[in-house]
Amino acid sequence: MQVNNFIFDVDGTLTPSRGQIDKTFGDWFLDFSNRNSVFLVTGSDKPKTVEQISDKIYNNAVRVYNCSGNDAYEAEDNVYKSSWQLPKEAREFLTTKLEQSQFPLRTGTHIEERTGMINYSIVGRGATLGERKLYVSWDTENDERNRIAKEFKKMFPDIDAVVGGDTGIDIYPIGNDKSQILRDFDNDKDFIYFFGDKMDMGGNDYPLKMKLLTDKWSCNTRVVENWQDTWAQLQDIERNHSL
Repeated sequence: MQVNNFIFDVDGTLTPSRGQIDKTFGDWFLDFSNRNSVFLVTGSDKPKTVEQISDKIYNNAVRVYNCSGNDAYEAEDNVYKSSWQLPKEAREFLTTKLEQSQFPLRTGTHIEERTGMINYSIVGRGATLGERKLYVSWDTENDERNRIAKEFKKMFPDIDAVVGGDTGIDIYPIGNDKSQILRDFDNDKDFIYFFGDKMDMGGNDYPLKMKLLTDKWSCNTRVVENWQDTWAQLQDIERNHSL
């Protein structure tokens, strides 16, 4: 008999983008994770993830894959950590693109070092919610992130660049994306539900979705619009599948 495992993206799936989890949903989700095998996979590092979902939910997960699986934790125990760093030439390319961008606002921390990856943002990680919304509107009209990601991958074919969250680009070695977490699961024994909001090609949930499908895992991939959609779909699964 296969075991049900629930894998969730965090930003935009369990929480508003860069926001904290809704209290009512958070209480419900904590109870859900007490009754089910819950795993989290996010591009963010551990401190930001805890800030968004609380240490209770973080520590209650079977395992949390931070930095797209490059930094994995079981509660306080760090079980895996990548040592990859961004090459000098790639950093220079990203700095040039930052200087060339026509978006007028800069808020600092445009290349954020994370374990095994970096997050790149034209507006910067210091942006307020209002400033982030300004960039989202700009990027929707100008498709800047997708263009930079495509140019980056052409220049550096051994490194991947995928759109993540509302304002950033996640950058890491080819294969060190969210799909790498499947090394910890068993296709013969595990049934996987995967929830994410960036499952289209170029999104940072796409590699895990595609590996699940192309390698013929026993799975159910669920694209969501927001945390409310996640909650509604989970409740529907519970009603119809007797979890």
